[in-house]
Amino acid sequence: MAIMPILQYPDPRLRHQAEPVANFNESLKNLAADMKETMLKASGAGLAAPQISILKQLIVIAGAENNEDFDDRVLTLINPRIIHAEGEQTTDEGCLSLLDLRDQVLRAAEITVVYQDLEGLQQEITASGRRAIILQHEIDHLDGILFIDRLSLLKRSIYKRKIKKNLKVAADD
Repeated sequence: MAIMPILQYPDPRLRHQAEPVANFNESLKNLAADMKETMLKASGAGLAAPQISILKQLIVIAGAENNEDFDDRVLTLINPRIIHAEGEQTTDEGCLSLLDLRDQVLRAAEITVVYQDLEGLQQEITASGRRAIILQHEIDHLDGILFIDRLSLLKRSIYKRKIKKNLKVAADD
């Protein structure tokens, strides 16, 4: 297993749409294991393959069965799709690709997701609370959507200016 570099905003590769996974083989299992190790090393709650420059519909999320207790168990979802969403919740979100930004984001309170497991078998999960937030956040990555896109225009522009300034300072060093 290997720790993979996580792309950082504004890397344009984060905006690409991921392709469905068609081959359920040892290579896919190795990728999922690398993603798990990378996410846990970064102390993340979720990681999508596009964040490590792999344009495949694959996400890993941390967490035990109940929605609030997270540990080193990881759920792997391949080709996930939200088939039902209801209610609303606003929570503080962050992202491994936007390390210095946390903000309130409005998401569905409960979702149902269909996906394939590492063997290619169709599965379904219903989630609420923090697990629902993480699933929605990671599935967004598969469509090239970042949580910054869900912030107000003012908050996005402030953050983008901060990033440009930091990149300029880094380039000058």
